[in-house]
Amino acid sequence: MADHVRWGILGAAKFAREHMGPAIHMARRGNLAALATSSADKAAPFVQRVPGLRVYLDYEALLADPEIDAVYIPLPNHMHVHWALEAGKHVLVEKPLAMQASEFDAVIAKRNETGLLAAEAYMIVHHPQWQKASQLYQKGAIGKLIRVSAAFSYDNRTDSDNIRNRPDTGGGAIPDIGVYIYGSIRFVTGEEPQEILSARIQRENGVDVWSHITARFPSFHYTGVVSMRMAPWQEMLFHGEEGVMRLTAPFNAQVYGEARVMVQSRDLVETAYRFPADNHYVHQVEAFNVSVLDGAAYPCPLEFSRGTQAMIDMVWAKERG
Repeated sequence: MADHVRWGILGAAKFAREHMGPAIHMARRGNLAALATSSADKAAPFVQRVPGLRVYLDYEALLADPEIDAVYIPLPNHMHVHWALEAGKHVLVEKPLAMQASEFDAVIAKRNETGLLAAEAYMIVHHPQWQKASQLYQKGAIGKLIRVSAAFSYDNRTDSDNIRNRPDTGGGAIPDIGVYIYGSIRFVTGEEPQEILSARIQRENGVDVWSHITARFPSFHYTGVVSMRMAPWQEMLFHGEEGVMRLTAPFNAQVYGEARVMVQSRDLVETAYRFPADNHYVHQVEAFNVSVLDGAAYPCPLEFSRGTQAMIDMVWAKERG
């Protein structure tokens, strides 16, 4: 592992096949070396992309491979914590890493005990769109922040077998995409929610499919909507006394549309910052590789991810009353 990280993937998930597998393969200072899956057929697209990829038919066999340094875990949500603790290697775990904030603590303790890097795959903070938004906000580009409006939606109602539509796999819109509209405001502003003021949540088959929440932060008011039953839409808007900052395609850059940060001043002059080519999945893996190989601080530590889950826990608590 002197000059590169040798990666394995636990599970041949569609997301791993279409996004994270290619990202690991493309990222500098990394090498996609192995895949564990219960189905050899599911391994075929991975092997086609990476000839010579080692395929294991159970997870333990991959984890026992001494030539694998790090594993990416895209398994169903309810399995994340278990395999993060069992890996015995550096781990990048798909979000949400856990179903409640307290479950992060065992993974954090294991990280501290072993010195191995463990992180949630919260890719957006690695995208220059979000880094630019944070810089602009911190420099006062929109003045005192008054309100944040967030929305992220898609429609998967016809896919009943999707893990997002199943309560037994930790499904739901908030665990799947609420992490983005909640965590991103914490990343940009550095503030934590003081109170969830309202939480309207619609459920189907035991999972949340639509929600509208409002929250009070120390210096601004927040409103956010996520849904698995609405037309695709995603936008983040930060409204201040001196201007408005809006992010287009904030969560699925290139797939949903071009990533841009638009800043409109008080006199209606708009400045656009465009990021047409950046792949946040590749940036994420490269940051992970640098941290493993060079000891650099990872940009999105578990403590940050725990804070986002803590906000989700607050939403659940408000719903229960």
